[in-house]
Amino acid sequence: MASRKIAKVKNTVRKAAKVVRKQASSARKKVAQVKKAVPARAKKLLKAAPAPKSAATGELKLPALHESTTSTGLRVIAAERGPLPLISVRLVMRAGGVFDPPGKDGLADFTARLLRRGTKRLDADGISEAIEFVGASLYAGVNEDVLSVYLTTPAEHFSAMLDVLGQVVREPTFPEQEVVDARERALAQFANDLDDPSSIADRAFTRAIWGDHPYGRDLGGNKRTVATFTRDDVVRFHAECMGPKISLLTVVGAIDPATVAAEAERAFAGWTGGPDAEPMLPRKQEPLAKAGTVLLVDKPDQTQSQVRLGGPGFWLGHEDYFPATAMNIALGGGFTSRLMNEIRVNRGLTYGVSSYFDTMSAGGIFALSTFTKTASTREIIDVALKEIHGVRDAGLKPRELKDAQSYLAGLYPLRTETNESVASVIADMRIHGLGDDWVEKFRDRLRAVTPKDVAAAAKKYAFADRPLIVVLGKASEVKPLLEGLGPITVVPASDYE
Repeated sequence: MASRKIAKVKNTVRKAAKVVRKQASSARKKVAQVKKAVPARAKKLLKAAPAPKSAATGELKLPALHESTTSTGLRVIAAERGPLPLISVRLVMRAGGVFDPPGKDGLADFTARLLRRGTKRLDADGISEAIEFVGASLYAGVNEDVLSVYLTTPAEHFSAMLDVLGQVVREPTFPEQEVVDARERALAQFANDLDDPSSIADRAFTRAIWGDHPYGRDLGGNKRTVATFTRDDVVRFHAECMGPKISLLTVVGAIDPATVAAEAERAFAGWTGGPDAEPMLPRKQEPLAKAGTVLLVDKPDQTQSQVRLGGPGFWLGHEDYFPATAMNIALGGGFTSRLMNEIRVNRGLTYGVSSYFDTMSAGGIFALSTFTKTASTREIIDVALKEIHGVRDAGLKPRELKDAQSYLAGLYPLRTETNESVASVIADMRIHGLGDDWVEKFRDRLRAVTPKDVAAAAKKYAFADRPLIVVLGKASEVKPLLEGLGPITVVPASDYE
């Protein structure tokens, strides 16, 4: 029995190897044809942006960015970077959760998870075998704004693996059984999530703080919406929301940019569909509709309370980013922050507390997340608000600001350590309009922040108005503790399945 299994495995590997060799050979021939057929086009479209000048620190800069556009309208950015023979690719398009059709919350995420489940030329097993045989990785995911497909591959297999990526986004077949299985898995996961109080609290907080705004939708959907998903829904989303003209391909690694341009032209030839221009939400930060209210999510079996506080923030790339980020590191974004010291170290109310800015393309929030035993629910809220209001009213001490700047400046180079991180940061710079000097000048801009800048940001974002408060716990015991914080609404945890 064992020998037959081994023989079967060997046969599978041989088949996968044959598929990869065939794809690579075919790809090399097609690339040669493309290079011969479109040399003038490549010369015209492949333009190298000059390497960024050194910042004042002279320490951080990206490799030169070489830009081209395929005949289907896909923008391509190649950055040659060695010495490791690994290539990282990120294909990103504005097809995130905010573009889910009405009543179909979670469809973008659902579609992304099905992309690898079969194409016109490869079934799900064939895709996995081709990828795993060469030691590559390929996966897709979404956030509120974008849908991304990530590929990492040894340089020698770049052509074959880009071909697989091209198939996955151009011609996925979404087999009916795969759709059914994915839907069943998602519904089962929603039921399991009811046992995770942190996940339920996060879901309740997101819905409450954003209200009717598209950012308030459940990114992965919910039991009611996912139960309605059909293959037709997925096919329609792929055809209408995913396409070359709203996409950007970034390729970073040990490869010639001219080769990247030709390979992209080949791998994405014939890709159609999607919008002609990037869909955009208007950037408009408004006061919270539910500011000063309390949402109590009842989970009677709980002995602890999950606590979330939230108020308005700003969009990604906003001018307040640097002073607000420095403020938050000192307030609650680091292990030695004010919130951590007062709530965990001095009072022992929790093992963890953090504040953060959640920034998206069209808006953002400032929030706090923590948990504590039921009896100390009100105390942890009161202490958190006192610390946040302290920064709002008096800003940071000069030493606090300096420590926050040093911490962030030391951490940021990790964003450019690997080819994968460089590919992602390039995509973020272009998709969110951060500017090509974002990495180069990041630390200089951070170090230029003054106590006065921080004080101004704190007055805007450290709960200038009363925050929304969300608590998940045993309502019969928690509700009396929340009196005086604002109007209280009690809902069952099952509302968030």
